[in-house]
Amino acid sequence: MASDMGKPVAGYWRRSAGSVKNDVSFTERRMTPSRPLSLITGASSGIGAAFARQLAALGHDLVLTARRADRLEALATELRGQHVGQVTVLPHDLADPATPRALCDALEQRELQVDWLINNAGYGVPGTFVANDWATHADFLQVLLTAPTELAWRLLPGMRQRGHGRIINVASLAGHVPGPAGHTLYAASKAYLIKFSQSLALENRAAGVNVCALCPGFTWSEFHDITRTRDKMNKLPGFMWLSAEEVVRQGIAAVERGDAVYIPGRVNRTIKAAIQLLPDRLAMWLSARESKRYRNTQI
Repeated sequence: MASDMGKPVAGYWRRSAGSVKNDVSFTERRMTPSRPLSLITGASSGIGAAFARQLAALGHDLVLTARRADRLEALATELRGQHVGQVTVLPHDLADPATPRALCDALEQRELQVDWLINNAGYGVPGTFVANDWATHADFLQVLLTAPTELAWRLLPGMRQRGHGRIINVASLAGHVPGPAGHTLYAASKAYLIKFSQSLALENRAAGVNVCALCPGFTWSEFHDITRTRDKMNKLPGFMWLSAEEVVRQGIAAVERGDAVYIPGRVNRTIKAAIQLLPDRLAMWLSARESKRYRNTQI
C-alpha cells in the first residue's frame, strides 16, 4: 500500500472483493450537511429518476440533468409537491464535450455545492462495432466514459475540502463478465467505471468521500426499448430482473457503507462469482451463446 494512504484501519477492509468500508474514526470527524445536494445525470427516467425520488425522500436537495427537459421538469414538479427540498433542473447533453464544465459553471453561478454525484447517464448502441459510424461511438464514449470522469475530477476537490462526499458511478454486471458480441463498447465502458471507482475510493476514503461502482444486472427501465432489444429481453425469466427502485435502494446503502463496488441482487452476485470460476474459453463460449439470444449481433 502506498505510503501516503497510511496503514489499514481495523474494520476498514471488507471481506468481499473490491468492497471498502470507512472506519468510524474517519466519519465521526466529518460534518455531514443537513441537506446534502445531489447532482444526478440521466435523471429523466429509469435508475436516474429513482435516485431523484429516493434522495429527495432522504432530505437531499437535487440538481437534475438530462437531455429531455420536459421529463426533468415533470419530475421536478412531482418532487417539489412531495418534499420541501430545492430541485434545480439543468438540461444538458453529455455527448457534448463542453457539458461537464458548463454544468459545473452553472452550479458555481448558483452557489450550489455538490455533496453527492450520481453518474448515471448511459445507453447502449445496438449492433456490431463496425456497423455504426465513428460519430456514434464517439458520442457514446463521451457520455459513458469522459463525462463521468470529468465531473468527478471537477467536483471531488470541493468534497474533499468540505470533508464529506459521495460518488456513485452506475456501472453494470456487464463490466464483470466477458464482453458480448453486439453493443460492443457497453461492457468495456462499465468495466472502466468499476476500476475507476475502486481507485477513487482508495484515494479519497481518508478525506471523507465514499465512491461506489453500482453494478446492476437486468433492470426494469426504458434501456432495452431504446436499444430495440425489448422482445429478446422479455424472454428472460422474471427472477433475473430488479426494479430501478430496488437497485437504487441498495446502491445508496452500499455507498454509505463504503463499498467500492456493489452488485445488487443475489442472482447477479451469483452470476459474477460463477463466471470468475470458469476457464476463460468456457466463459467466452457462454458469452457468445448469450449474445445470439439477447443482443443485436447482425447489424
